[in-house]
Amino acid sequence: MPLSERQTLTQYLIEQRRRFPGASGELNALLLDVAIACKGIARAVAQGELGADPASANADAGDVNVQGEVQKRLDVISNQMFLRQTEWSGNLAGMASEEMAQPYPIPARYPRGKYLLVFDPLDGSSNLDVNGAVGSIFSILRAPPEVVGAHRDLTEADFLQPGTCQVAAGYALYGPVTMLVLSVGSGVVGFTLDAHIGEFKLTHPNIAVPEDANEFAINTSNSRFWEPPVKRYIDECLAGRSEPRVKDFNMRWIASMVAEAHRILMRGGVFMYPRDTKDPSKPGRLRLLYEANPIGFIMEQAGGRASTGRQNVLGVAPSSLHQRIGLVFGSRNEVERIERYHQEPARKAPAPLFAERSLFRE
Repeated sequence: MPLSERQTLTQYLIEQRRRFPGASGELNALLLDVAIACKGIARAVAQGELGADPASANADAGDVNVQGEVQKRLDVISNQMFLRQTEWSGNLAGMASEEMAQPYPIPARYPRGKYLLVFDPLDGSSNLDVNGAVGSIFSILRAPPEVVGAHRDLTEADFLQPGTCQVAAGYALYGPVTMLVLSVGSGVVGFTLDAHIGEFKLTHPNIAVPEDANEFAINTSNSRFWEPPVKRYIDECLAGRSEPRVKDFNMRWIASMVAEAHRILMRGGVFMYPRDTKDPSKPGRLRLLYEANPIGFIMEQAGGRASTGRQNVLGVAPSSLHQRIGLVFGSRNEVERIERYHQEPARKAPAPLFAERSLFRE
């Protein structure tokens, strides 16, 4: 299709709204504001150390966020872009960000809307130093009516909604081209930023994740901390054509969940950052609200699956704003196999034929 005939993001959203005659248009307006914020972040990322900031945009900002991570300057800049671009329009009652300890209520000078925005402003920012792919992740929820009506203040509890309650979710990928991948609950579509006119154009309609795969992504440096079901799955993948998988697998690891998710949407695969024993105080590495839920929503809408390894991640009831969780997502058959391994009884290692023997056994 000629570029001039491709739908813009605005045209796509208008078309979707026509399916719901009673829709107010607030969701469309909010998504367009999010898209503008992503365009600004894309420009800042592309500039790198040539940006207007006299200090390196890739240098550490000197602050530690609520996650205990040292912030990059672009983490802070990206967070501010999301806040400033979306707070004023009257579509939001509040926001929560991976980079902020507390929820962000809409300033009193602006009207309150009926939605909540949750986001990771710059996922994978550790890749900036090596010019690697990074992205932004966002999720939209409905705000409680009493908050919208200003009968009470916004609280953390208002954001603690399971992933099944998401109205829309998506991500922007800042790579060789900037892409916006989006679901409003009726499948998944992808837009590419046309830099000549500054518009997102529909380039990937009806994205679907293949049910089977021969690629997996996991941080193997943590293998000594994995639970037995995860180790079993990876060992089988590494065994390749031998039983039981009867096919060879390739391993990928980009250390940017947006980039990993995008690869899986394009050609299938499975991503794993499972619960492990590395830090018993943390039930997982990834954030439920800012990463797992929106990516899980996208995967499920594209025909894939997202899980903790034990249950569908979208069904998890959040307990705190910055809750961490184990996450497995991608091709449905692979994720379901991993879930099955977690449900099966632990397998005992076979006894060695020649073992050290003693009259005094415990």
